[in-house]
Amino acid sequence: MRPTDLSLLRTPGVAAVSPDGTTAVVAVSRLDLEADQYRSQLWTVPTDGSAPARPLTHGHRDSAPAFSPDGRWLAYLSAGPQGAPQLHVLATGGGAARALTDHHLGAGAPVWSPDSRRIAYVARVPEAGRYGTDPDVAPAAEAPRLITTLKYRADGVGFTSDRRPHVFVVDLPADTAEDLIEPAAPFQVTGGDVDDSDVTWSPDGAELAFVSARHEGADTDRVSDVYAVRPDGSGLRRVTDSRAAVSHPAYDPTGTTIYATAVPDLGPAGRDFVGRNSTLVRVDAAGGPLVPLLDPEDHDRGDETPATVVADGAVFLGVQRRGAVELLRVPLDGGAPEALVDGPYTVRGIGAGGGVVVATVAHDRSAGELIAITPGRRRLLTGFGAPLQATGRLHRMRETTATAPDGYPVHGWVTTPPGPGPHPVLLTVHGGPFAQYGWTLFDETQAYVEAGYAVLMCNPRGSSGYGQAHGRAVKEHMGEKDADDVLAFLDAALADPTLDAARVGLMGGSYGGFMTTLLLGRTDRFVAGISERGFNDPVSFVGSSDIGFFFPDEYVGTDPERIAAQSPMASAHRITTPTLVIHSEEDWRCPLEQGTRLYVELKRRGVPTELLLFPGEGHELSRSGTPKHRRARLEHVLRWWGRWLPTSRNTSAVAELPAGSSAAGQPLAVQATRLS
Repeated sequence: MRPTDLSLLRTPGVAAVSPDGTTAVVAVSRLDLEADQYRSQLWTVPTDGSAPARPLTHGHRDSAPAFSPDGRWLAYLSAGPQGAPQLHVLATGGGAARALTDHHLGAGAPVWSPDSRRIAYVARVPEAGRYGTDPDVAPAAEAPRLITTLKYRADGVGFTSDRRPHVFVVDLPADTAEDLIEPAAPFQVTGGDVDDSDVTWSPDGAELAFVSARHEGADTDRVSDVYAVRPDGSGLRRVTDSRAAVSHPAYDPTGTTIYATAVPDLGPAGRDFVGRNSTLVRVDAAGGPLVPLLDPEDHDRGDETPATVVADGAVFLGVQRRGAVELLRVPLDGGAPEALVDGPYTVRGIGAGGGVVVATVAHDRSAGELIAITPGRRRLLTGFGAPLQATGRLHRMRETTATAPDGYPVHGWVTTPPGPGPHPVLLTVHGGPFAQYGWTLFDETQAYVEAGYAVLMCNPRGSSGYGQAHGRAVKEHMGEKDADDVLAFLDAALADPTLDAARVGLMGGSYGGFMTTLLLGRTDRFVAGISERGFNDPVSFVGSSDIGFFFPDEYVGTDPERIAAQSPMASAHRITTPTLVIHSEEDWRCPLEQGTRLYVELKRRGVPTELLLFPGEGHELSRSGTPKHRRARLEHVLRWWGRWLPTSRNTSAVAELPAGSSAAGQPLAVQATRLS
């Protein structure tokens, strides 16, 4: 894979399955590098595999499809090139789609009422005079913000206290498509200075369940609860009352039980989140305690489905397992869970209807395909990964396990270029740290291997997917056993003679940036490094990050000596390794100062270093930044490695890019003179 191959990526979302089980509809997104925009259309495919997938809509960004229970309508979100997503409906029998909403900041995913006459969703409600609600008030002329809470901003969103998300309901006014030309105005169901999410209907349509944090002390903890309210906004009540983080409620067919995903226990203060697995739970719909249905020690939900899928007498969910995400069927009657998809795959999304389950499944050569599952059979429905596979520039991962100094097993993968080697090596560290590398197409790894590098990826202690004890091993001790695991995996991999042990680079983002900066301050064994969007200083992080008021306390503790021992910036004065620092100018998760301070520390001492800054981007640049910025990032990474770890395959013009240019000559990197 090359940076330009980003345009060949096809990424399907979560499929909607028609009530009769015959049809699946899914949004498929792609990067338009020329227009520097994401595009997404809905595709439809018969679940029996009788015909190939075909485009259903042709909007600019269509997403989040949902069939009405009676099968007559398909609701979805649609957005123009510059507009916010709005709720649309399309008659399954044919006709033109019609918009139902016109929210200033856009609408959320549609959820149908049982009678197919109403749609619930969540939308942000902007404060009057902000975010362009008054065309005569420019952003710089808005009234000052008075902040009185710890939670007031979020990476990728910005300030939140003046645009809270709340539940809305919109009615479909009549039975004929023609009557939808003038839809009813949406009704705001919930309000208040709180965030609401994850709305769902009760089977009789009399109540809506949703997730919120409306309890005393919600500003200082991580606790969230299920609430219920009537569609007219009356009768608000709290269903759960725990020290849990609850999400994705869904009623059983009788309406007496709610199933959800939850971290069942966040401790007395409600902040003990490190390494805590999110698992399947149930609660009495009238209210009561959460009852885990899967052992939270071993089961951590890992799919991206924005709901809990209850169908055909079971709950369907994805569970992280050693770099994979398995699809489990958990019977409502208490029977043993059944794995419907396991092995080297990542189940990203789940849809169900009419006795058919349609899973979006990724592997190391595809970002996702649809698979239809019926009793005793799995059927591949799509080939969205074919354009990229046809290039011949994808490389298979090889699973391996190393042993840490204390005997602990460290699981990971090696991906190598073709040819005998020895190949220069890139040791990469994932973010999180409670996340996992695994069986999915990772564009970065593929680009590095295609450029001639062997790429090492592992899941050290602190990662998810290996049980709760594995994730909690780094609580208040991040940078200790996990650092040992990373180096042990490297040493074991370098026993392979096709890898060049004398030519090794180190790189990572977020927690991976933390580990990169930390290890570069402890050893000079690496030829060069790339520290990206790093968590570099726990002290300044407290007052600058959107999660700073709780994250460092749980991962590095509160003792000053321990913090200093675990702080990459505290040992940055020892770094002599050439280091590229990459950061986004609007990163509120690991704020810009976390990167610029590292760059200045290295620059002042004459260490070879560069600072690559991306305007307008947040923490998720490498995953969802603008297409041209994602391409430029890969180009600059390859340029850096081409300088310090040259290969015969990384000798294109990309390797010669000046520090302030992309392939098209557009300025994307800045030096110390542009730190505003």
